[in-house]
Amino acid sequence: MVKRIHVTYTGLTIAHADAEKVQRVLAFHADGCPVARSLKGAITITTQLS
Repeated sequence: MVKRIHVTYTGLTIAHADAEKVQRVLAFHADGCPVARSLKGAITITTQLS
């Protein structure tokens, strides 16, 4: 049984000035994803920028 999904974004080149903006987007992007929305409440989804 899957209880959680952790997504790590790698290989992205992000300017230091945009890092905070990117973190804000990652904080709420799952709310706009149809798959993540269908799993909400049943599975924990977390994201990380590496």
